[in-house]
This record gives sequence, structure tokens and C-alpha cells, in this order.
Amino acid sequence: MKIIIQRVKEASVSIDGGIAGAIKEGLLLLVGVGPGDMAEDINYAVRKITHMRVFSDENGKMNLSIQDIKGSILSVSQFTLYADTKKGNRPAFTGAAKPDMASKYYDSFNEQLAQFVPVKCGVFGADMQVSLINNGPVTIILDTKNR
Repeated sequence: MKIIIQRVKEASVSIDGGIAGAIKEGLLLLVGVGPGDMAEDINYAVRKITHMRVFSDENGKMNLSIQDIKGSILSVSQFTLYADTKKGNRPAFTGAAKPDMASKYYDSFNEQLAQFVPVKCGVFGADMQVSLINNGPVTIILDTKNR
């Protein structure tokens, strides 16, 4: 799995002009699933994200997790994280998992996250518009194959 993690003051995802999910302070996750991903990739990502200390403590040091601040997560599926740009000018997306597998893994990932923090989601496969106010900015790339 490849996940872009953004610390946000607020974020929302819209589909056809309607809000599908919105959060205040927390994390916006752009989530891509690869064909070689397994249940352990989900477990690893959930463990990392829920314990990652990227929120500031009273001294301004990034020392608090999403759980510590009682924040929320907005999770958005993002197969384009597996884009191959080596040839030509048009990215190839053959490195992403097939939609049926990716959808199951994305749902399982969100269900596991929701055991620790409130989670709002986009709609898998939909054309979505994401709005956010990045806090910091803090943006981190998590690749479960690069532990």
C-alpha cells in the first residue's frame, strides 16, 4: 500500500457537488492498493498511522498521535499513487491492484482504522473533489513495502 498522509486543520471530499465526508483536525489519507498487498500491509499501515506522532504538543514539538489529540481521519482511495511515468507523457496505472481487490483492501483498511479513531471516507472508484487546509504543512509518504 502507498498512503499519502497529510496533517489537516480540516478536509472534505465531494462527489457530484455533495459532501461525502468531512473532518476537522486530523489526517487526510490518500490510499493506494498494490497487487502484492496482503493483510499484513493493512495491519502495518493502521498501526503506523494511529501511532505516528505528527501533532504538536504544548511545546510545539511533533509529539502527539491522532489518538492523543482525539482527531479524525478522512480516507480517500487513490489508485494513481501507483502511476508509472517512465515512458512517454501519459502515466500508466497497471501497477495498481485490480478494482475488486483494491476495494476490499480499502474497506478493510478503513474498518480497522475506525477501531481507533473516527473515520470518514470517499467513495471507491468515484470522481471526487478533495478540499483541505494542510496544517504545517505536514505531508508524509507511507509505503508498506518499504518498512
